[in-house]
Amino acid sequence: MGRRDDGWDLAEGDLLAPGLGALRRLGGGTAYEAWLCFDEVTWSPVVVKVLRPSQVDDESSRRGLRREVAALATVNHPVVVRGLRDGQDGERPHVVLEHIDGPRLSSLIRRHGRLQEQQYLPLAIDVAAALHYLRHIGWTHLDIKPSNVIMGAPARLIDLSVARPEEDARRLRHPIGTDAYMSPEQCDPTGPASADGRVPSYASDVWGLGATLFHAVAGFRPFAHGDPDADDVPHRFPQLLDAPAALPDGVPPVVADVIAACLARDPDARPLPHEVAEALEPVLTGLPRGSLAGFRIRG
Repeated sequence: MGRRDDGWDLAEGDLLAPGLGALRRLGGGTAYEAWLCFDEVTWSPVVVKVLRPSQVDDESSRRGLRREVAALATVNHPVVVRGLRDGQDGERPHVVLEHIDGPRLSSLIRRHGRLQEQQYLPLAIDVAAALHYLRHIGWTHLDIKPSNVIMGAPARLIDLSVARPEEDARRLRHPIGTDAYMSPEQCDPTGPASADGRVPSYASDVWGLGATLFHAVAGFRPFAHGDPDADDVPHRFPQLLDAPAALPDGVPPVVADVIAACLARDPDARPLPHEVAEALEPVLTGLPRGSLAGFRIRG
């Protein structure tokens, strides 16, 4: 996470950029801050993702901002946050996003523990729909996790900062994403499995959905905490060798089956995004529960 002292010292009403009046700081990461602003163009609250002061002249961070702006310009789906405009060349390089009202999935889990079926099933189906769309247009998100899901009707997927075309994802040679929710091929894209073609792809997002759904269903992550500073890759990423933790009793069998399929170590053994939605929809509607029998496995 970024340091609070490496931020823009804005008071309420200060202009972050022309037409964007600061309301309050929302948070941020290593390279960015997120601010709630009032936008004089749309005459509504918006979220502004702005490079931190220390990152304004950093080419890697600027490249990441350009990548996110390109992703937002390409992706157009009801479950994915919309980009409104950007200011890459201003004093504070930024992108303007729609403001989505609702709690993050991570906040709900932290405050209340595991979710109920009527909460986690709609969000899983919504995110699966977004992943189906991303696969259709040839893009990957690569950072599916509870803090990137806003709960609502529909749920909304945010943060396209590492999203990229699938062909670019397949060429990655270093880990990208959030450690606890990264697929094995994201964790070690140059490892032994890469020789068999197991490289980051849309199947990596299916893994992220499985890890996120596990966390929502169980109230805890599927894998033990790794050591982010470890030089040994398996010590940093337990999901490379370990099996997922056991789900609590009472989870509907088809939900448990879907999660297990999404967390298959082999990307070719994971379901397609729309198959995840098709398997979970009968549980949500109360119809006879489906199974994975109809899943079309690639390969």
